[in-house]
Amino acid sequence: MKPRIAITIGDFNGIGPEVVLKCLANAPLMKTIDPILIGSPEVFAFYATKFKIRKKLSLVQSATQKPAAGTIPVLQVFTATAKNVQPGILAPDAGVCSGRAIEQAVRLCLDGSVDAMVTAPVSKEALRVAGYNFPGQTEMLAMLSRSARVMMMFVSETMTVGLATIHLPLRAVPDSITIDRIVEKLEILHGALVNDLKKKSPTIAVLGLNPHAGENGMMGTEEKEIIGPALQKSAAQGIIAEGPFAADAFFGNARQKQFDGVLAMYHDQGLIPLKMEDFDNSVNYSAGLRIIRTSPDHGTAFDIAGKGTANPKSMAAAIRLAKTIVENRKKKV
Repeated sequence: MKPRIAITIGDFNGIGPEVVLKCLANAPLMKTIDPILIGSPEVFAFYATKFKIRKKLSLVQSATQKPAAGTIPVLQVFTATAKNVQPGILAPDAGVCSGRAIEQAVRLCLDGSVDAMVTAPVSKEALRVAGYNFPGQTEMLAMLSRSARVMMMFVSETMTVGLATIHLPLRAVPDSITIDRIVEKLEILHGALVNDLKKKSPTIAVLGLNPHAGENGMMGTEEKEIIGPALQKSAAQGIIAEGPFAADAFFGNARQKQFDGVLAMYHDQGLIPLKMEDFDNSVNYSAGLRIIRTSPDHGTAFDIAGKGTANPKSMAAAIRLAKTIVENRKKKV
């Protein structure tokens, strides 16, 4: 059977509904999954008409209800009409809708109604105004799914990058880097590479925190006092990890091609090179969760919302990766 995948609406004043609908119009992609949209049927219908996407949608009352033949089911979590839609504008109602869609998709994953969820981009500020006080979707998903451990991981056609820290101010990163944290993130990254991406005996490169990986203690001691000991501790668990590498030279010499995964110490350290190399096909994957969740690697793009120019490639890649992980987890080792 095709994987059942819940796809959330995201912030309906951003490009989320647009890229979702464009993926629904991708017949080869839709033949591989059984989708159910989570959000507002009226908003999806508004954008479908606006962008001339000829895909029939049908309102369902539950995830188990069979939709009308030839239609895509939509589970309503927020009542909205075209009057609510304000492309490019930050609005509380859009935050409420996107938050409720995430909550509903998590519930469907936990009760087994769907195999995975794919989240369209949200506005963190709109979510916060709506009462969802989380740094990002990753942290929100960890709480909702009651997952003890989670790591933001990005997967593209050319590299896989995990982040030791996520949505933190840069000045807070050094105090958050501990031996236990690095070991935990390596365990999650190793597990995702083995179980979700089916990499046999994966190798992981670990980046340093400081310029030149600390220059032997001259530019910082985290590499010697924290990252190095964490690598030794992980090796005892059978995790093949090397480093710490100076990030600029590592990516400058394309060393990422020699490893199955990279562990970066902070957000931009890992994501700038990944997005520069393959922005359109990169996917955000929440590794370590009790559920399967992927998302495109871009934001709401309020600047182009409502113009019909949004590129759906990353959303399509997120759907394909969710499908792949569902299928990989069902395979016998």
